[in-house]
Amino acid sequence: MDDAHAAAQPQHLPSVDRLLRQPMAQALIAEHGHTLVAGQARGLLDTLRAQVLAGELRRADLSDKALDAALADHVRSRLAPQMVRVLNLTGTVLHTNFGRALLADEALAQVMAMMAAPNNLEYDLTRGQRGDRDELVEDLLCTLTGAQAATVVNNNAAAVLLTIAALGRGAEVIVSRGELVEIGGAFRMPDVMASAGATLVEVGTTNRTHLHDYEAAISPRTALIMKVHTSNYVVQGFTHSVDEAELATLAHARGIPLASDLGSGSLIDLSAFGLPREPMVQDKVSAGCDVVTFSGDKLLGGPQAGLIVGRREEIDRIRRFPMKRALRMSKLPMAALEATLRLYLRPERLARDLPTLRLLTRSASSIHATALQVEPALARALAPRYTSEVVALQGQIGSGSLPVDLLPSAGIAIASTRTRGVGRALDQLTASLRALPTPVIGRIADDRLILDLRCLEDPMLFLSQLPALNARLQDS
Repeated sequence: MDDAHAAAQPQHLPSVDRLLRQPMAQALIAEHGHTLVAGQARGLLDTLRAQVLAGELRRADLSDKALDAALADHVRSRLAPQMVRVLNLTGTVLHTNFGRALLADEALAQVMAMMAAPNNLEYDLTRGQRGDRDELVEDLLCTLTGAQAATVVNNNAAAVLLTIAALGRGAEVIVSRGELVEIGGAFRMPDVMASAGATLVEVGTTNRTHLHDYEAAISPRTALIMKVHTSNYVVQGFTHSVDEAELATLAHARGIPLASDLGSGSLIDLSAFGLPREPMVQDKVSAGCDVVTFSGDKLLGGPQAGLIVGRREEIDRIRRFPMKRALRMSKLPMAALEATLRLYLRPERLARDLPTLRLLTRSASSIHATALQVEPALARALAPRYTSEVVALQGQIGSGSLPVDLLPSAGIAIASTRTRGVGRALDQLTASLRALPTPVIGRIADDRLILDLRCLEDPMLFLSQLPALNARLQDS
């Protein structure tokens, strides 16, 4: 056996100084600086040392050429971003794991402009003095919802927490048992109540709650009645709940504010676009709710945000509560939120200008046409290990919105040509798709990989990566 193929020994490893003196390392240092390159050199040598001791390397693996390539790869990997763009082909439009709503072009432009220069985040240009960041969006929110006042925080979980803390801390908050929801990340309404310092009073049963249940539970310690929209599940059959209009009459007769957490929170009637109707914020305001909370990055189609609208007295109490500062929105999501809300002033253009609504209203025939365009090239890239076909599909809105309503869609179903080890073959394919420069994420169902193309508006984003996918499959 020649030296190059002999097992590597610890003494064959270069020192950090020697590795850094090599031309490739010097070029890397000139580009990136000594600190980064030296750190990556140490990490590389530690990894190689462990592999040598395990008998996994040959002398050839420690050649100058191999070490140069390994060091360059380490530096490149260290500088690569961890948050990257992906192609969401799961069929779920508002996917929590993928950042939910896509921002409109106007919102992206506003964010870029506010990143590049000082701005009036908390400065009143009319009075020439310090202002409140809520003022940037309050008028828009009031115009769109009919509320008297509005404030915003960094997400809807924070909006709910802040509302309960500001209005119910140290007192009782009444909620129907059928509305004690848990959303993603084990965010449970009873735990939120405890964290906010309020005492939860449950009324009714899981499937039926009546007005007299609320009335019987009101005591001198009652500070708030709360409705929670069960957006991520549906109870069907023998059910009854009290709507906000009835509950508002009772609450106001007893001098108690009524809050409604809508979760997703839509500002438009989705049924006008051929979609299932979701409760609208303005409906809850007009029904008499004193506070309504909802998300910015779900059906609204904006950045992550928690929006709180309602009567001025309650909103002012929420705004003044000390916790508000810890939960406030930063300038970039605020810029995106303002730009998104402005789109709603032109409702006739929303289906074109708002990506979330554009994707949700995309026709099945349009998606099918995209699938027919993509499938032949994909089939060539996958052969001979996999076969593919265009199929009709059912997708979802996502993020807890209308959980039982499906969206007619289309896409591509990929199957392994193996008779055994189908699961392993699909795992290899999904791993190869995730490893592409723009990772592609689908879903596995019935021993096939399903690529739902509802969210693929530009087929070239996918087609341009097929050579890389083919190369990865050939190497695996």
